Amino acid sequence: MYSPQSLHRWGITHSESMERLAYSQALRDPMAMERANLLNMAKLSIKGLIESALSFGRTLDSDYPPLQQFFVVMEHCLKHGLRVKKSFLGFNKSLWGPLELVEKLCPEAAEISASVRDLPGLKTPLGRARAWLRLALMQKRLADYLRLLITRKDLLSDFYENSALMLEEEGAVIVGLLVGLNVIDANLCVKGEDLDSQVGVIDFSMYLKNDIDDYRSEERNSQIASILDQKNYVEELNRQLNSTVHGLQGRVDSLEKSNSKLIEELAIAKNNIIKLQEENQQLRSENSLILLKAQQHLEVTQGDVSVERDTYKQSRQGLDEMYNEARRQLKEECQLRQDVENELVVQVSMKQEMELAMKLLEKDIHEKQDTLIGLRQQLDEVKAINVEMYQKMQSSDEEMKKKNDMISRLEEKTNQITATMKQLEQRLQEAERHRSSAEEGTRRFKLDFANKADSLQRQIEHREKQLQQLETDLKIEREWRQTLQNDLDRERETVAQLSTEALQINGLKKEFHHLQDENIQLKTICEDQERALEELGSKLSEYVHKYALCIMMKLRLQTGGQVWLKDKEASHCKLCEKEFSISRRKHHCRNCGEIFCNSCSDNELPLPASPKPVRVCDTCHALLLQRCSSNPT
Repeated sequence: MYSPQSLHRWGITHSESMERLAYSQALRDPMAMERANLLNMAKLSIKGLIESALSFGRTLDSDYPPLQQFFVVMEHCLKHGLRVKKSFLGFNKSLWGPLELVEKLCPEAAEISASVRDLPGLKTPLGRARAWLRLALMQKRLADYLRLLITRKDLLSDFYENSALMLEEEGAVIVGLLVGLNVIDANLCVKGEDLDSQVGVIDFSMYLKNDIDDYRSEERNSQIASILDQKNYVEELNRQLNSTVHGLQGRVDSLEKSNSKLIEELAIAKNNIIKLQEENQQLRSENSLILLKAQQHLEVTQGDVSVERDTYKQSRQGLDEMYNEARRQLKEECQLRQDVENELVVQVSMKQEMELAMKLLEKDIHEKQDTLIGLRQQLDEVKAINVEMYQKMQSSDEEMKKKNDMISRLEEKTNQITATMKQLEQRLQEAERHRSSAEEGTRRFKLDFANKADSLQRQIEHREKQLQQLETDLKIEREWRQTLQNDLDRERETVAQLSTEALQINGLKKEFHHLQDENIQLKTICEDQERALEELGSKLSEYVHKYALCIMMKLRLQTGGQVWLKDKEASHCKLCEKEFSISRRKHHCRNCGEIFCNSCSDNELPLPASPKPVRVCDTCHALLLQRCSSNPT
């Protein structure tokens, strides 16, 4: 980023550079160009409507041209970025969908939406949306309703695209400009108008004015603005007081209703108690009658029982003897049966135990095999579960901390709400007092208004200067914000490049690991070669000591007619015919001069040319031993 001082040195002002950046960004994004154009048109239409209404000096009708143009501009602003919805008849863009959401966000808007639905002449959703805008302007709540809509971007995203005006900063600026329309009093007849078939075309000729008219309108506006500001201040105070009074009246009505319900429930409960007392007395009288009847019945039954008892005693003696004999026979038969059953149970249990033992052995074998497989799978699953549980524990701890903070905040809010309820009740009493004092203040204010007009005009001029300064500061901040957005885009591009580089680095890592494996293999080969070289070094020392012996052997071979083979001429061992390599070295026989491997020439004998023992091949070793045995001298 370049500082403003460096740009000034180069002959480029900050505003010019920001305008160039904004123009280049708008060329890239046509939606941004549309948003900027609609914002400028909204500023012109709202400013022209307020100025013309103040100069007009009375309530505006539906035929007033600046008011009609304002509604056309608002229609275009709300339609910007609307998502197309498919239906049976084709594609449709309707404003009525997002405007219906205001009813859910603000219950006061339910009256407007209900009255719009009840209008008989409206058949299309566009006509309903136009009627809704006119009624909201008449209520002086258009800015409040649209501000509630803009704050809920999660709901608006279902109806608008991401780069729509209502979802960007331009929508918030337009809602802020709509607050100035509360100065205007409008009286619009919605029933008689044909809102379904109106054509929304912006007339730019209304906004092309002369400088003289602007100067005169500014003088008139400065005179009327002070009066209207005071009027609006008083109206807002009255609205706030009326809203608090309506809320408290609603609470009083709900308390009266609940009190009446409790009184009715008390009367019902008293009637129920009286009925229960009467029923209790009736039950007591019936109980006394039942007791008398029961006593008489007991006396009769006691006489009958005494007679039956005597007859029972006489018959029981004969029955006891018969019962004893039958009981003895039963015991004997039961014992025999139990013995037989016990033997059967023992045999059956033995057989079942054998079968169970066989089945259990088979099951144990199968289960152990299954458990081995299952345990291996469970080990892998347990490892994965442990990792997941550890991550979930961390996330749950963080969520618990957040929930505890939320609970503490909610408790504080409940305490604050109870305190505000008490304060509101006190303020209601104070509001009634202030209302009476406000009426007296308005009377005094009318008297003091003439004296304070000059001072208010000076304050207005001072505030206009402050407003101009603030507008310039706002422009500078917006330009800086655009530069910051450009820097953000560049950083995102760098992040994308870095991500691609990271992928390339991952590929290089894989290649590096592959090269490391190859390096390890080469190291093993190198170690083998070094070992072979060490063996060669150790044997070189032997060759140096035996160099003189070799010369003597060559002289002897030259005189005797034998040939000393060169290393290049021999590629295989003469005896075993194995190929020479780094591990299988070449060795000369000091007797015959041929080349052999280590295993075929691992023999040492003293020769006539060398008194010390020298390497000899297996064949020469056998021949020399035979000679030594035949000629010991």
